[in-house]
Amino acid sequence: STSLPEYFVVPSSLADQDLKLYSYSFIGRRMPLWSWNHPNGSALVRMANIKDVLQQRRIDQRICNAITRSHPLRSDVYKSDLDKCLPNIQEIQAAHIKLKQLCVNEPFEETEEKWLSSLENTRWLEYVR
Repeated sequence: STSLPEYFVVPSSLADQDLKLYSYSFIGRRMPLWSWNHPNGSALVRMANIKDVLQQRRIDQRICNAITRSHPLRSDVYKSDLDKCLPNIQEIQAAHIKLKQLCVNEPFEETEEKWLSSLENTRWLEYVR
């Protein structure tokens, strides 16, 4: 994948040939990417959706098992589908454009109430939160 870094962390129990094989199953070949870890062993891992619905469960289970085996306490993986609860990049960009237009075109001092409701309507603060 051209959008992944040159080097990234993967569970040691996943063989290189498995990684290469599985990479074709992910949208944009975006393999799971270890983004952050906590001293207690918890980690944040990002991954794209798996293209083939029939293979999704098998591949997902294999990767989750590898992550669990890599955890110092062998804790189970907790998964969250962020596509359902977070805005996409286009929504964030649109909110940012609206915010910039509001800051340039609407003087705060003259119409405070209107300005604040306009700010809320950009959804920028919601996305930043």
